[in-house]
Amino acid sequence: MAASALGWALRAARQVLPSPWTRQARSYYVDWRMLRDVKRRKLAYEYADERLRINAIRKNTLLPKELQEVADKEIADLPRDSCPVRIRNRCVLTSRPRGVKRRWRLSRIVFRHFADHAQMSGVQRAMW
Repeated sequence: MAASALGWALRAARQVLPSPWTRQARSYYVDWRMLRDVKRRKLAYEYADERLRINAIRKNTLLPKELQEVADKEIADLPRDSCPVRIRNRCVLTSRPRGVKRRWRLSRIVFRHFADHAQMSGVQRAMW
């Protein structure tokens, strides 16, 4: 149980934490939804340690119930957007929320267009 919770927390932190080799290529966002998602990512990054600590207390069944209830109230007091579940992967060009290839951060439509026109290195159409 504890191992699976820790594994989930590490996966969520990996998704939230910015990679050192990726930098933002532009200074504007496609639409307001993408801006909202970026704000959520920043909040989730800021509160990740605190949220992990409180959740560990909440889910520990060996601790007294009063302490777990206090931890429940503390987690409820955190901003809603600081939860990593509210983060949505979006296409960086179109801000499309569905069908996003994680490796390239592009929607399937844009990815296929770039691949068809040989604008992505290392990607080619399957032929048989």
